[in-house]
Amino acid sequence: MSTIRDQAAACRAAVPAIAALDSVAKRDLLRAMANELEARRDAVLAANAEDMRAAEAKGVQGAMLDRLRLDAARIAGIANALREVAELPDPVGQVTRSETRPNGIRVERVRIPLGVIAMIYEARPNVTADAAALCLKAGNAVILRGGSEAIHSNLAIAAALHVTLAKHGLPEAAVTVLDDLSREAMIELLQLSDLVDLAIPRGGEGLIRFVTEHARVPVIKHYKGVCHLYVDRAADLDLALDLLVDGKTSRPGVCNALETLLVHRDVAAEFLPRAAAALRARGVELRGDDASRALVPDMHAATDADYAAEFLDLIIAVRVVDDLDAAIEHIRRYGSDHTEVIATGDDAAARRFVQAMRCAVVMVNASSRFSDGGELGLGAEIGISTTRLHAYGPMGAEALTIEHFVVRGEGQVRHAASRGS
Repeated sequence: MSTIRDQAAACRAAVPAIAALDSVAKRDLLRAMANELEARRDAVLAANAEDMRAAEAKGVQGAMLDRLRLDAARIAGIANALREVAELPDPVGQVTRSETRPNGIRVERVRIPLGVIAMIYEARPNVTADAAALCLKAGNAVILRGGSEAIHSNLAIAAALHVTLAKHGLPEAAVTVLDDLSREAMIELLQLSDLVDLAIPRGGEGLIRFVTEHARVPVIKHYKGVCHLYVDRAADLDLALDLLVDGKTSRPGVCNALETLLVHRDVAAEFLPRAAAALRARGVELRGDDASRALVPDMHAATDADYAAEFLDLIIAVRVVDDLDAAIEHIRRYGSDHTEVIATGDDAAARRFVQAMRCAVVMVNASSRFSDGGELGLGAEIGISTTRLHAYGPMGAEALTIEHFVVRGEGQVRHAASRGS
């Protein structure tokens, strides 16, 4: 078995071949990967069934089991995400800024690949294809370290990618799947600062904190998604109810699901009983403050911990607030810098809310569930950054590049004394 360093070194060696691909070659490669994945659907489903049986035997349930599960529709979705990334504009070589200085030199900022991305994730086999596609689109190679619970699914998906790389005359190591899933191996990977340019953990808060604590390479962090919906006194209450139901119940086990509902005191008496009925009809447990429980008496009492919780389940915390400023104060105290939503018909309130939020994504009269790379036009996403580095929010191919300076001149020198006599 190859060592972690050997595998990372092979991945690093594959970078020049990937970085040299032009836009058409990368597009064709990703299209072919999508076709190969669909051709291997039965093999991928069989591998996933093996993972599902093992996970259920271990007692895995809820959000993690849902993320692990594949079916024909989800495989089609993964393939479509590959095709969407294939058709996106190529970020590599984009000139993001150009100016001519007084001395005549032209200064450009140009996007280039990062190099080697280490992707560390749990029970999300779709990430195997998504991460590979986005990294390759941006001219990078990728090291994939999935969780043991999804090992057969990940390897089956990676097999389709490797076959396609080989058919295109490219090194399979450009998409390296680690064969040692021990924690010791993960720590070793995270400390290979000479081979790995960026680590992106995608999973639960425990995984992300583990990666952050042990890494010697830069890490994109996203600890949790405590997303709020604030229903303003000027809200269309039918619209607000739609945002609430979609944000909480369409897929509660994901990071862009709503976890807390804040309601302006002026509309709470009309809105909260309707909201409670709609949520309960869909199996949601409500936990509220005294003012909320006065309007919905059989609501459970909320604790301070509930307002900081990422439930990832059919549970929501509720609070009645005096005004917009109180809602903002609550979010600043309990939020996780992920996604915040306001329902309002007041443009001034919307502007104030947007200005006050430091989170990665702010929604005005739109569901929190749109906080997703695909929905925001990035194709697939490699993750969501809530760390204020070069990327913030959902990360697509562009976020896997950096800018360098290209300076063009006609013999200019900085000091006249540098010229020969």
